[in-house]
Amino acid sequence: MKFGIYYSYWETEWGGDAFPYIKKVKDLGFDILEVACGDFDKHGIDYFCALRKESEKHGITLTGGYGPIASHNLASTDSAVVENALAFYQDIFPKMQMAGIQSLGGALYHYWPVNFNGEIDKPRDLQISINNMKRLADLAARYEITLNMEVLNRFEGYMLNVASEGVAYVDAVAKSNVKVMLDTFHMNIEEDSLIDALRLVGKNLGELHIGEPNRRPPHLGRMPWQEIGKVFKEVGFDGNVVMEPFVLMGGQVGRDIQIWRELAKPDELNQLASDAVAFIRSSFANA
Repeated sequence: MKFGIYYSYWETEWGGDAFPYIKKVKDLGFDILEVACGDFDKHGIDYFCALRKESEKHGITLTGGYGPIASHNLASTDSAVVENALAFYQDIFPKMQMAGIQSLGGALYHYWPVNFNGEIDKPRDLQISINNMKRLADLAARYEITLNMEVLNRFEGYMLNVASEGVAYVDAVAKSNVKVMLDTFHMNIEEDSLIDALRLVGKNLGELHIGEPNRRPPHLGRMPWQEIGKVFKEVGFDGNVVMEPFVLMGGQVGRDIQIWRELAKPDELNQLASDAVAFIRSSFANA
């Protein structure tokens, strides 16, 4: 099992250069740096070759995250939007491969954050998304990329809110490189039992995002970390576990995540991250 952290823990804007964080996360005790892929279409080939070289130098695995913008909505009834989304992924997948990024997670099945004032027809949108995800999965397979469908809480998405919906979606797509991504923050809102949800997903779990209920790093709240470690041993999960804490006010990140109070001071971030990964390693090992 590998443990990682999303680079936006330190940032207040999406996108940007993840390069400086590779050595940082290694020094803090992580195995993985998850990077935002939403602006990969704006970078040249040299950038991705440099990312791979730097990650290999420090022994860090890179994974990708993306909350698709509305014009990349695979559940859209507008075929032009769908084709625009597929063109975007066609651009970034070979770049991800150059950088050594073999997985991409997020609300790839629709878009984020959702405009709940618009028209929502869940059964219709689900079927459109499933049909288009099959196309995207075939495209991703050319570059040996796994797509992880992140199950979101009801305030951020409407299509996949609980683990059972994630499993049903992945089963309907029926592609070996399409998996479920769970996130303890969203699960804490929607699931009757975190443990039962993890057990249900089982072999379909591609990656787990972790954090406390208020989005602080693990170790500072009330999540049942040892119980989660026990169910991982039970189902044989040995994949990526990536922290996705958000603690800073300001910028587009703060607005999108709705951080309205500082949950940590900037000069505390490195120590909190280091303490969190040491705690999670110990909790899972001793589960």
